[in-house]
Amino acid sequence: MNRLFVDNLTVIDFSFFHPRRGVVGESWIVDVELLGELNDEGMVFDFGHVKKLLKKALDEGMDHTLVVPAQLPGLTINESGIHEDIAIEYVDADGVVQFAYQSPREAVFIVDSDKVSIDSARPLLEKHLNNLVPANVRQVILNLRTEEIPGDFYHYSHGLKKHQGDCQRICHGHRSRIEIFRNGKRDVETEREWASRFADIYLITKEDQLESELRHLTHVGYDAEQGRFDVWLKPEQCYVMTTDTTVELIATHIAEQLAKEHPQEQWKVKAFEGVQKGAIATA
Repeated sequence: MNRLFVDNLTVIDFSFFHPRRGVVGESWIVDVELLGELNDEGMVFDFGHVKKLLKKALDEGMDHTLVVPAQLPGLTINESGIHEDIAIEYVDADGVVQFAYQSPREAVFIVDSDKVSIDSARPLLEKHLNNLVPANVRQVILNLRTEEIPGDFYHYSHGLKKHQGDCQRICHGHRSRIEIFRNGKRDVETEREWASRFADIYLITKEDQLESELRHLTHVGYDAEQGRFDVWLKPEQCYVMTTDTTVELIATHIAEQLAKEHPQEQWKVKAFEGVQKGAIATA
């Protein structure tokens, strides 16, 4: 049987819920193999079609969603057929709500497991892709992997209500490296400090923080083009910015904070948004 492969087909940027870590931003690189017979053109599948069909299916599926494990004890998921909305709540062993979420249904991806992992998500993605390919393609196999980062990195989640695409979804995120230069030289200690500060963080735009009826949780909410979005999180899992939370403004925020803390130094911040993209700011 013939095997076709495409490495680095796409990157799935998303957030997932973890009972201890909260909402965790993640980025998975996708490699794909197609097993099958050659068609009349002597191909298993045209490379151009792989990129258009399979990449599009992944980008319109799990990418830029909140991924939740349906079998996690204490987690409840309620879907409304009337408005096509979804509501999620996590209650700990003492019966206290530790997380709540509401959004349009399309902003959530559900895995039938007690935790979100590559092993729990891959079968769902492969099943969907196998339904899309022509009959001569017998099997689509995915390899999902995280970027190998030699230095420090952090997981962050956010929502960009002004964005016209799926970035407007209130809980999507990235696994990101960071590079910081002090007076033109790489400063790994400062990188480690900011990676620790932003570990498993949810970045809030200040104007989106609302008064919370769940007094022990921070409420973030807004209306966007796709609908209404709300999330309730533990305060220690949040970091508030006065601006929007685009990667350009994240890089600027870090550079400006460093300049305030060390005004005699020159700073350059290279902040990544997932894999091999991001923004640079100086101060």
